[in-house]
Amino acid sequence: MKIRPAMRTLGRRELVDFPGFALLGVEAKVDTGAYTSSLHCTGVHEAPGSAGAPVLRGRLLDPDHPGFDGRALEFAEFTRRDIRSSNGEVQERYVIEAVVRLYGKDFRVEFSLSDRSDMKYPVLLGRSLLRQGRFVVDVARRNLSHKAAVRAAARRAAP
Repeated sequence: MKIRPAMRTLGRRELVDFPGFALLGVEAKVDTGAYTSSLHCTGVHEAPGSAGAPVLRGRLLDPDHPGFDGRALEFAEFTRRDIRSSNGEVQERYVIEAVVRLYGKDFRVEFSLSDRSDMKYPVLLGRSLLRQGRFVVDVARRNLSHKAAVRAAARRAAP
């Protein structure tokens, strides 16, 4: 009999870390209606890379976001995929893999890159991450992963 790890609970909103991008505490909306997670990125375009293969370039977040540092990021591995948006429209988007940290554990997740500047949250966490991390969602709660990390840090600091 295979023993499955216990399920963890996420709130309807979470503060997530992207260690590969040096971004901490980015607000994310947990969306059980979305399969793929999404990350706000502007100026997304393909450019020639140093090895001759195309690379994807863009800027994460907006200038008014506290985590924005203005640097352009480059992704050597990416795909293009048709993604159905919340209003039912199908859009071709770039998809990358990124590491997102929840409950102190890193998850390698596919993120579609889209302009979410008119959305309240720059990150949307979809069902593929929820399944991978064995998460359930309690819509009455928020920032459960962040609160657990703060408690763990306080325990480590206590004499």
